[in-house]
Amino acid sequence: MTRDNSLQQMAEGISKSVLNASDKDLEGFQKIINQTLKVREGHKDLQRMVHNYSNFSNNPNTGIQRTS
Repeated sequence: MTRDNSLQQMAEGISKSVLNASDKDLEGFQKIINQTLKVREGHKDLQRMVHNYSNFSNNPNTGIQRTS
């Protein structure tokens, strides 16, 4: 529910700006959104890789031992 409320607040906060924006401004905003989504997906992938590496290197059956 909190996430829905914050998304609604964000939408309400930018709606006037978006309605008054030029086509060029909207295109720029869309590029920012697209790049933000790519970074977010990359971050998720990195977290997944770190998690998988941690699980792999801590498994005694892999032959790899981490040292501190």
